[in-house]
Amino acid sequence: MTNSYESPFCTRYASKEMQFVFSADKKFSTWRRLWVALARAEMKLGLNVTQAQVDELEAHLDDIDYEKAAQYEKKFRHDVMAHVHTYGDACPGAKGIIHMGATSCYVGDNTDVIIMRDAMRIVKRKLVKVIDQLAKFADKYKALPCLAYTHLQPAQLTTVGKRATLWCNELIMDLEDLDFQLGRLKLLGSKGTTGTQASFMELFHGDTDKVKELEKLIAEEMGFDAVVPVSGQTYSRKVDYAVCSALAGIAQSAMKFGNDIRLLQSFKEIEEPFEKTQIGSSAMAYKRNPMRDERICSLARYVMCDVLNPAFTAGTQWFERTLDDSANKRISVAEAFLGVDAILNIMLNVTDPENGLVVYEKMIRKRVMAELPFMATENVIMDACEKGGDRQELHEHIRELSMIAGAHVKQDGLENDLADLIAADPIFKVTREELDAIMKPENYIGRCPQQVEEFIQNCVKPVIEANGVSDDVAEINV
Repeated sequence: MTNSYESPFCTRYASKEMQFVFSADKKFSTWRRLWVALARAEMKLGLNVTQAQVDELEAHLDDIDYEKAAQYEKKFRHDVMAHVHTYGDACPGAKGIIHMGATSCYVGDNTDVIIMRDAMRIVKRKLVKVIDQLAKFADKYKALPCLAYTHLQPAQLTTVGKRATLWCNELIMDLEDLDFQLGRLKLLGSKGTTGTQASFMELFHGDTDKVKELEKLIAEEMGFDAVVPVSGQTYSRKVDYAVCSALAGIAQSAMKFGNDIRLLQSFKEIEEPFEKTQIGSSAMAYKRNPMRDERICSLARYVMCDVLNPAFTAGTQWFERTLDDSANKRISVAEAFLGVDAILNIMLNVTDPENGLVVYEKMIRKRVMAELPFMATENVIMDACEKGGDRQELHEHIRELSMIAGAHVKQDGLENDLADLIAADPIFKVTREELDAIMKPENYIGRCPQQVEEFIQNCVKPVIEANGVSDDVAEINV
C-alpha cells in the first residue's frame, strides 16, 4: 500500500499490456521515434541532417532520463521542450536538428493517434476471442429450451444458445464499429503551428512537393498509409469522440450481457464461475454473488458516461486549437480504453468454454414446465378446433381456466395445474396424457437451433476466419 492515490485501473482492473500502451515509456519513446522519423525524412529530402545524426537519435530511443526531463519541465513549464532538451543531452551530435520545423502537436498528437491505434488492436483481439467463446456456448446449448422474457415476464420459449447469439451479435456490431474506426484512423502528420505547414515551406524554400513528401515518409515509418487532409494545430478532437464511442458501444453490449447473467443467476438457471475458496458475502456464508458480471456492469457504466468528455472537448475547441483539451483527453481517452480492457478481461473469464458459465439444465426445465401450460394454450385450442370445437368458446373457456390456475400459483402458492383443469373440461376433448405430449418444451422453440447454426456460419465464422482467435487468457487481478 502507498500513501498516495493509485488508479484502480492499474491496481485492480486493466491488463499490464493495456497499461503499458498508456505508460510514460510508451508515450515518450514514441515521441523520440517521431523525432527520428522527422529527421530521417528531412535528410532524405535534402535538408542539413546527416545519417550520423539519425543513427545517434536511434541509439537513444528508450534510455529516457525522466529525472532530467522533470527538471527541465519545472524550468521551462513545457513538457515537449523538456524532452527535446533531455533527448539533446543524450544525443549531443544531433541536438541541433531535433524537432526541426515541428510544433508540440507533432509529437503529442501523432503519439496520441499511434497509442489509440495500438490500444484498439488489443481491444479488437480480445473482443474477437469473446465472440468466439460466446459462439461456442451458443452452439452447445442451441437446442436447450428456456423461458424467454418480454417486459421481464415469461414469454414464448427460446433456447439458452439462441439467447447467447443475441449477446454475440451485439459484440459483432461493436467489432464492425471498431474496425471502421481503425480503418479510418490517420496520422496528424507534420502540419505546423496552425495547420498551414508554413515552417516546412520555409525549410524547403517553398517546395510544396517536398513538404507533402515529408508527411508521407513520416506516416509510412510510423505505420500509417495516410495523414489527415486538413487540420488546425491538432487533429480533430472528433476522432477521440468517435473512438471512445466505439468503446462505449462495447460497454453497452457487455452491460447487457452482464445484466442478463445477473438475472439468470438470480433465477438459478445460469451462474458465472465461482471459485472453490471464493466468499460471496462476509455475513451470509451461503451467498454466490455474481461479482464478475456486477463488475462488468459497473465498469461499463463508467465507460458509457466517459464518452461525454471527448464530446465536450470536440465541441469547445476554438479555431485552430485551445489547450483545454489536454488535461481532459489524457484522462478520458486512456480510461475509456483501460475500462473496456478490464471489461473484456472479465468476459474472457466468464465465457471461457471450460471454466466459464455454469448452466443448470434441470432448474431451467423446472422453470419452463411451471409456465409451459399457459404457453401451450394456443395449441390446445387449435387441436380442439380440429375436433369440431368452436374457437371463440374454447378461447373463453381456456381464459377462465388460466385465471384460476394463475390464482392457484400466485395466491395459494400451489403448482401450475392448468393442464389438469383443461383435461377435466370435456369441451377440449383431450386427456392428460395427450396434454403431456403437447407440452414438450422442444415443441415451442421454433427455429432456435437452426438460427444458432446459421448465425455461427454466416456471422461468426467470417469474423474468426478474418481475424483468427488469440491465446489471450483472462487477466483478473482480484
